[in-house]
Amino acid sequence: MVGGRLVEVESSFQPCLDDPSGDACGAVLESHRNPFFLEDQPGATHTTGWFGAYDATPGRHAVAAETTGDLAAAVDFARDAGIPVVVKGTGHDYLGRSSGSGSLLIWTHRMRDISVHDSFTVDGAFGEPGVPAISVGAGVRWLEAYQALLGSGQYVNGGGCTTVGAAGGFTQGGGYATFSRRFGTAAGNVLELEVVTADGEIVVTNGSRHPDLFWALRGGGGGTFGVVSKATFRTHPSPATIGAVFGTISAIDDRSYRQLVRAVVHLLPELTDEHWGEQIRFGPDNRVDLTLTTLGLTDERARSIWRPLLDWVSARPGTFESDVRVASGPFQSFWDADGWEELAPAMICRDRRAGQPSSHFWWSTNQPEVSQYVNAYQSRWLPSRLVENVPARVADVLFEASRLSGFGIHLNKGLAGAAPEALARDRLTSVNPAVFEATGLIIMASLQQYVYPGVPGHAPDPEVAEASSRAVGQAMALIRSLTPDAGAYVNEADFFEPDWPRSFWGDNYPRLLGIKQRYDPSNLFSAHHGVGSET
Repeated sequence: MVGGRLVEVESSFQPCLDDPSGDACGAVLESHRNPFFLEDQPGATHTTGWFGAYDATPGRHAVAAETTGDLAAAVDFARDAGIPVVVKGTGHDYLGRSSGSGSLLIWTHRMRDISVHDSFTVDGAFGEPGVPAISVGAGVRWLEAYQALLGSGQYVNGGGCTTVGAAGGFTQGGGYATFSRRFGTAAGNVLELEVVTADGEIVVTNGSRHPDLFWALRGGGGGTFGVVSKATFRTHPSPATIGAVFGTISAIDDRSYRQLVRAVVHLLPELTDEHWGEQIRFGPDNRVDLTLTTLGLTDERARSIWRPLLDWVSARPGTFESDVRVASGPFQSFWDADGWEELAPAMICRDRRAGQPSSHFWWSTNQPEVSQYVNAYQSRWLPSRLVENVPARVADVLFEASRLSGFGIHLNKGLAGAAPEALARDRLTSVNPAVFEATGLIIMASLQQYVYPGVPGHAPDPEVAEASSRAVGQAMALIRSLTPDAGAYVNEADFFEPDWPRSFWGDNYPRLLGIKQRYDPSNLFSAHHGVGSET
């Protein structure tokens, strides 16, 4: 039925289960620190489990799909046999939707075709001019899409983490990228999708053909409405340069830190526009860590925005310390592993396994997410109206929350102040409308790394998980009280999110549910807190 593509799934830790102290087990554990290794294993995922929720346990069989026909055959078999379906491209899913005991895994990792289009005309859209675009198979990672466009003068806006899949749950859940405020979300940049629906049909969907399904697939959540086999994205003229504001500001005590938090919050409206991305992090260690990117700003302009705050800090020696810097460089070299190796090797990690492409790399800042076990993870959009109208109240809540747990405000995951043309595209998707009024997304998490449920000697510590989960819950309760109707980002949210249909999709949920019932009436594609999973 699937041309020999059905494979048995073995635990990627089998050598450790056979001999926990053996050399083979040590080598396997070391390999699990490499995200590309994880993605080459049908049974491995980036998140190993979630305290009180799930352990990442694969089913016994997978269809290692190579064609859209393989996907259709797998869907037909699972539907007719009454077997639950799990869809996995790269396994980047916090909520455990890339694995499931007793399910048939549809593994799209091998579907890696990429086509670059000088001019792409949407199928079925008569009279619309072609636009530059890139088409990617279901298993393509964002790094591979970026590198396919090097030298073309074009850029596709996608995930900051290089190993995240381009066509899968990232985009289908919305896809807030480093430069979302300039170019829009990944979902908003989709021109066309090829998808296998629950009846096994291969459907091409866009703004003209099956527009309801097209709308739902762009923000309604991955693994929910069908199996996307190919996605085509609009590309944009590549910026000449990319800038960064990075470093740390620290305070000597709690009182001074409260003042610092207030000063940063008062600056946020200046950062709520198309030029800024990435995050500002607050924590119980009385530090503010900056890892911000800029587009379209000179170094001097970026410095001028931060100068009042930094001058205020420098005028108080002994109370504050700062090492904040501003820098910029060529945008096209951002995805060049050899260039980073020469310029700043500590910024990246490389896949040095024999036979692997030398172009494979991931950011050092993403290393803590490799083989992570989640103690707690929550998110909440921060409405810009609060930042603008009651900044002192916002700052006080953020300060009190920081006493309990660290968190970041991800400016690129809020769309208030985004470029008008990007906003226009994103408003045609099914993402939660709350994002259009948000300064950024607050993410608060606690993780244990390189721990694996069920692996002798390497299991997560439940006492650490319990204490951390409690602290995150108490801290986020303060932020939820400040933002009662703000909602959360479906791809990066609490496994136990209360009132999740409204939190993830707001007023869009009833329409999404109707589309789900139309295209998948038997709920073949059922994901945790996915549309229709409550029925």
